Amino acid sequence: MNFSMTTPRKLVLALAAGGMIGAVGTGAYTSAHAVAVPPITASSPATPLVTMPDFSTITSRDGPAVVNISVTGTTKTSMESQGIPGMDPEDPMFQFFKRFQGQMGPRGQAREMPMRGQGSGFIVGSNGVIMTNAHVVKDAKEVTVKLTDRREFQAKVLGSDPKTDIAVLKIDAKDLPTLSLGNAKDLKVGEWVLAIGSPFGFENTVTAGVVSAKGRSLPDDSFVPFIQTDVVVNPGNSGGPLINARGEVVGINSQIYSRSGGYQGVSFAIPIDLAIQIKDQIVAHGKASHARLGVAVQEVNQTFADSFKLARPEGALVSNVEKGGPADQAGLKAGDVILKVDGKPIVSSGDLPAVIGLNKPGAKIDMEVWRKGASETLTAKLGDASDKKETVAKNDSSAEGGKLGLALRPLQPQERREAAVDTGLLIEDTGGAAAMAGVQPGDVLLAINGTPAKSVEQVREVVSKADKSVALLIQRDGDKIFVPVRIG
Repeated sequence: MNFSMTTPRKLVLALAAGGMIGAVGTGAYTSAHAVAVPPITASSPATPLVTMPDFSTITSRDGPAVVNISVTGTTKTSMESQGIPGMDPEDPMFQFFKRFQGQMGPRGQAREMPMRGQGSGFIVGSNGVIMTNAHVVKDAKEVTVKLTDRREFQAKVLGSDPKTDIAVLKIDAKDLPTLSLGNAKDLKVGEWVLAIGSPFGFENTVTAGVVSAKGRSLPDDSFVPFIQTDVVVNPGNSGGPLINARGEVVGINSQIYSRSGGYQGVSFAIPIDLAIQIKDQIVAHGKASHARLGVAVQEVNQTFADSFKLARPEGALVSNVEKGGPADQAGLKAGDVILKVDGKPIVSSGDLPAVIGLNKPGAKIDMEVWRKGASETLTAKLGDASDKKETVAKNDSSAEGGKLGLALRPLQPQERREAAVDTGLLIEDTGGAAAMAGVQPGDVLLAINGTPAKSVEQVREVVSKADKSVALLIQRDGDKIFVPVRIG
């Protein structure tokens, strides 16, 4: 699956209560065909009919403030990755010719290749301030903005923020049309929205749909709680506005979910509240700043929830804490589950980077943490994300049934020094549930259900007291990750 950067609606017909219902045909309607209809008594209030938004009025009013953006530049591409010009990379012969090409000359040698791209944007300042996506202007040496009246301007990139995919441009123009800005927090799932942009370069194209979901976290190291819609969005729409039925911008179209590279029914927009916050920082300072906590976290699944005695599989499981970082200074430990930050629930691990990253460095936060079967509150002073970044640990292992299945031995002094750990057990062999969960020979077992793994006997004791599952904290190639293992 890929997140590419970038339905017919049922008509409700109301029938008048009472009267007559007859067969539809070519002959005359007679009393013989009449059927008496009993009075309709409503058991609950009827859902009020909602009229369709006037998309044509919104488009004519807001369309002139939407711009087409063309970029030119260069990007470094290795000779090995270029393949054969004009040949489809999906062609079975593509890889053959690429390997042959590599044998004829230096492999992996990079060179500058010309780059052209298109996107969309919209005017937020009558003096020429424009918002778009950061990926639209990435690596651009020249940015051209084209208005609906066909005037073209060379734009200056005031700044861009890859973390939120927001960029701000400035063109030398005055008295330009602007868009009204709404509030994404007021959006409701099912509400009508429309997009205006330049898909595939077709300028001022209008598409409409509904809000499918809010607060989506995507696996792209982003801080953004995306708005999900079913509005048709394609390459070239990126950076264009998402507009509600009142004609207010509520988001910036940014990505699509696609297996083909084109629209497949799911698109994502950056909430305008967040975008304006980043825009104001860029205009004032030329860049945006984000906070960091200094942890690696991973998802809490049902197996982890059982292991940690959580009521529900929610929260962000801390798999690693950066020494000396904000989390470490606050007393956060590997094995803690962060449930809330400043009262905001952390349902999935992806919620944490979004909540933390949108704070400013130096801000203080309160965290509700689940530790050893009880809840407690910790306070942290956030650092600067420009130093290091929050990470969400990837855990693709599954855990099903069977015994633990680990062959363990204490670490030798040299092994302990190489692994940079004080305690732990070397996993010499795996089988049963541990092997099914993805534990590998050579991993170092650091803890089990939050208890440091100091001896084989201690591990046996913890397993004997466990109910359905255990959570293993292992270290592999210098990285720490929790692995859930079903044992019952």
